[in-house]
Amino acid sequence: MSTTQDAAGNPGLPPPLSAGRGRAIAATIARFLLPILLALLVGAVILLLLGTNPLTYYGYVIKRGLFSWLGLQATITRMAPLLLLGAGMIVAFRAGLWNLGIDGQFILGAVMTAALSPLLIQVMPNWLMVVVMLAIAAAVGALWSVIPALLKAYYAINEIITTLMMSFLALSLANLLIKVVFRDPSSTAPETAVLPVAERLPRLFGTTIHAGVPFALVVLLLVHFVMTRTAFGLRVQVVGANPKAAIHAGLDVPLLSLAVFALSAGLAGLAGGVEILGVWGTMRADWNPAYGLMIVPLVFLARFNGIALVGFVFFFAVLSIGGETASRKADIPNDFLLVLVALVLAFLAMTEYLMLRWQRQR
Repeated sequence: MSTTQDAAGNPGLPPPLSAGRGRAIAATIARFLLPILLALLVGAVILLLLGTNPLTYYGYVIKRGLFSWLGLQATITRMAPLLLLGAGMIVAFRAGLWNLGIDGQFILGAVMTAALSPLLIQVMPNWLMVVVMLAIAAAVGALWSVIPALLKAYYAINEIITTLMMSFLALSLANLLIKVVFRDPSSTAPETAVLPVAERLPRLFGTTIHAGVPFALVVLLLVHFVMTRTAFGLRVQVVGANPKAAIHAGLDVPLLSLAVFALSAGLAGLAGGVEILGVWGTMRADWNPAYGLMIVPLVFLARFNGIALVGFVFFFAVLSIGGETASRKADIPNDFLLVLVALVLAFLAMTEYLMLRWQRQR
């Protein structure tokens, strides 16, 4: 390391932090925060055009989603499926694969959990039912990815198209199963039988936060560790960076692709199981919270880092829970949240483009 010298030429202290490193830190912060700030700013303009005071709207969001005790509990509870879905997307994106069928995998995991858990609780203890149902939900999600995985691994067919098609099919299949096969005959609405609240995932410390939240957090951190600290994670990243180089390195790229799809989709199915066992206890036809596609910009903002994703998921959960109240009070459709998510994704792409262009010009 070079050092400064005094007037006599003797070595002194190391030089201060270089300006180049400071610029790199500033660029990293900009990549994280700039898309969010720009999306909120443009969202404010849209609210003004709709005749709503953006400060009032965002104030409701923060007050309800963060500073209200019940709202904060709802915010933390909302994080459980998002953390698991984010973990699944991290696995896929690190391998260079686009598993955009994650909503369909989530829904099928949820419908199987909603349909089978009231039956299994009659023949086994609660803890065993939870373990079995979460395993089934993960397996269903993984199995639903087999066709896109095989087509991608062995025939190089674009997985964006196939996973989206499978997701559309999954949503239709879920509705069919609820209305015909798993419908509760005692209910007037098309829905599955209700799992009693006492048989669902336990609540923590007398709150409405269920045990699925810490479970999801542990799973996400485990995925982060596997992807960054193990040989499997390294192989996945090599495949994602350059599949041809991975083949020359002796890696079984098709097998790794199948494993990545199974793991990613399995985590999506697991998210569906946790959401049913933790919150709803039943599932109605046409229910689709569409968490999957909304988690995509958060995963990119976190730059595929599981630890960073926790903060972005919390931010989105605050926005989601607070936005529901703010939309009612301001008479704004709930779809405004989707607009904000789309704006974040658009500004994320623009920020990345400008950052890359700036780096090339240096």
